[in-house]
Amino acid sequence: MYFLYSALLAAALLLGSPYWLFQMLRHGKYRRGLGERFGRVPKRIRQDTSHSIWVHAVSVGEVLAVSELVRQLRSEYRDHRVVISTTTDTGQKLAASRFGAESVFYFPFDFEFCVRPYFAALQPELIVIAETEFWPNLLRTAYRRGIRVAIANARISNRSLPGYRRWKPLLSRVLRNVDLFLAQSPEDARRLIEIGAETKRVQVGGNLKFDISAPPTPPIIQQLQSALTSSGAGPVLVCGSTVDGEEALLLDAFKILRTSHPSAVMLLAPRHPERFERVADQLRQSGLKFSKRSIWNGDPLAGGILLVDSIGELASLYSLADVAFVGGSLAPRGGHSILEPAQYGVAILVGPHTENFRDIVELFRSQDAVRIVGPADLTRTLLDLLANDDDRRSLGNRAREIMRSQRGATQFTLEQLRGLLKNSVREVHPA
Repeated sequence: MYFLYSALLAAALLLGSPYWLFQMLRHGKYRRGLGERFGRVPKRIRQDTSHSIWVHAVSVGEVLAVSELVRQLRSEYRDHRVVISTTTDTGQKLAASRFGAESVFYFPFDFEFCVRPYFAALQPELIVIAETEFWPNLLRTAYRRGIRVAIANARISNRSLPGYRRWKPLLSRVLRNVDLFLAQSPEDARRLIEIGAETKRVQVGGNLKFDISAPPTPPIIQQLQSALTSSGAGPVLVCGSTVDGEEALLLDAFKILRTSHPSAVMLLAPRHPERFERVADQLRQSGLKFSKRSIWNGDPLAGGILLVDSIGELASLYSLADVAFVGGSLAPRGGHSILEPAQYGVAILVGPHTENFRDIVELFRSQDAVRIVGPADLTRTLLDLLANDDDRRSLGNRAREIMRSQRGATQFTLEQLRGLLKNSVREVHPA
């Protein structure tokens, strides 16, 4: 099974190589860390790793989710080195800024020849994988070496569930290599068991993302706040993690919004950096006044748009919002996390496509702490919220209260990981 999997993975990489090369040449994607992905362990993490804990977080959302867990692991296990791997460039940058570049590296491709050098260099006692990353060769290598593995903040999305069901006979063999699954919700726990995880290894741990702390305030927040106040600009609409097809709808809504709020401001943050220039072209064609965050020098923003062509600032920008729209949800992309604006008590709008965060959105919806809109009612809902201060503030306050009431997943996860580390010596199986 593992040979066939590796052969298929190699074929996929080979067949996809023209696309990867195109992305490297045009957008610079996938170029960084290529050697690390192929198993070349960087010098910066080749330190004393006789005791280490390896945490894997795919991208920005997962890095944010495990941040408090990593902090507490470092505090409690000072004789261990906690290292963090990511898959994406944006995740790598955020992880390096939060945990130190000397502890961060790119996750290797799931071939034995790629993962083995990291096991040899890091000598991990525990591997913690955020959300749902079932890499067969990595998990089998860990099992054979007697290394404990936990899947933290585990979730099974609506989109991935049918595929997992289809491959259950094979997937269940892979999942036997995992010691502990900490599901985000009872439904995720049920789905994990359905696709082959042993019931006794599955627990409901809650969602680590509710424990995300507000990030340190970057200088841009004070600069923007000063510019907004001095020019009397507002209300402020922050549109975060937008994807292709959403900007046009938001720009049309903003044009109508300005008729009743001529000093309104939109902070527009596309999800993917490679789209920054494309969205800038769209803004030029719209005729709306706009500036780029990368070159903005404090000019007045009233009646215009600031294109946030930067990484890692969106979470803080939500603190400036009167209303926040969280993207990937008007277009059928599964949505993005609404928790960053919620922690600031901001009124939140999302589209109907929120499958990636189904339990969170349903919780907020059940307590009237989020508005779900389609393209047809986006503008009307925006105008209604901005016309009624009490409704808007109540909506945001309910979101913040839900955030407070759901905290605790990090502590529960830490308690379970303590148990694995106490029993970290497991039978070593022959390679």
